[in-house]
Amino acid sequence: MLWIVRLSGFFSAAMVMIVLSPSLQSFAPAEAIRSSFGNPAVDSLNRFSFRRATVFRNADKCGLINSRVSVKTGGLCDPSLVHVAITLDVEYLRGSIAAVHSILQHSLCPESVFFHFLVSETNLESLVRSTFPQLKFKVYYFDPEIVRNLISTSVRQALEQPLNYARNYLADLLEPCVRRVIYLDSDLVVVDDIAKLWNTNLGSRTIGAPEYCHANFTKYFTSSFWSNKRFSSTFSGRKPCYFNTGVMVIDLVKWRRVGYTKRIEMWMEIQKSERIYELGSLPPFLLVFSGHVAPIEHRWNQHGLGGDNVRGSCRDLHPGAVSLLHWSGSGKPWLRIDSKRPCPLDALWAPYDLYGHSH
Repeated sequence: MLWIVRLSGFFSAAMVMIVLSPSLQSFAPAEAIRSSFGNPAVDSLNRFSFRRATVFRNADKCGLINSRVSVKTGGLCDPSLVHVAITLDVEYLRGSIAAVHSILQHSLCPESVFFHFLVSETNLESLVRSTFPQLKFKVYYFDPEIVRNLISTSVRQALEQPLNYARNYLADLLEPCVRRVIYLDSDLVVVDDIAKLWNTNLGSRTIGAPEYCHANFTKYFTSSFWSNKRFSSTFSGRKPCYFNTGVMVIDLVKWRRVGYTKRIEMWMEIQKSERIYELGSLPPFLLVFSGHVAPIEHRWNQHGLGGDNVRGSCRDLHPGAVSLLHWSGSGKPWLRIDSKRPCPLDALWAPYDLYGHSH
């Protein structure tokens, strides 16, 4: 049955692409739409109702693994587990649930995936458990005060949320026995086996990510950054390329040893007084790691599907194979679908959406 479910998922996505492909170029742009969930502080989580997901089991070739991994007894230290970290917050909760659903649906060994959820709000654990009763996960509270004084204004308000910076602190938040983790944004779906990404060879590098060396790297920093030799010389002796921090494989052992969190915080402190970039959590990562990234195939981050940060336009897929679809940018598929103004590629996200009552 498991192979039938997975095959039908791939087939559905393929059929959607076939149906939609003639209209991709001519589809009218959609403006960025504010969340239909309103103010996250109002009504707490009462507005959410997710359908219970199908139970996904390991294939025979996955070998034996404790189906009831106990966090308290150190079960998450099992070396056979694949560790995935995702944030959970009210604004993006629907996207996070869809991301988890997609990972489970396309994993050969879904019971071997352990999720680390980073939260700044309480009461999310029971919601996850009711949606995925068999899921192996742990919830970590990230105190917004840790970064509140480090965050500067950005081109988009969503980029200023404290939880957006939790990825900087994974090495501190996760147990020391977790030696590697895949960090994923909440606005994506995985359409391939996550174990393939997990097995990425990082070599001597601390992080791995798809790189885009054709991008205009200078635009990620202000003119005052490039005119100041003290700042711009940080890229001397390395070839800096853009990479999206929404999909990263991180060697936590090396991160902890070098102390990269402090290096990122240093650049955030400089930003507060010097204004060396306009975006949120991305530029400090570029400053610390760009030119020192283990390159991963582009198929693992087909990003930018949310459109640009100003107008919220529709985007096409990049050429090549697809293992992960990422709605980075201002437009989120669940908001556009609810507003009856979807972009064509939003139909590839919809099959993983569990929001709403069962029929």
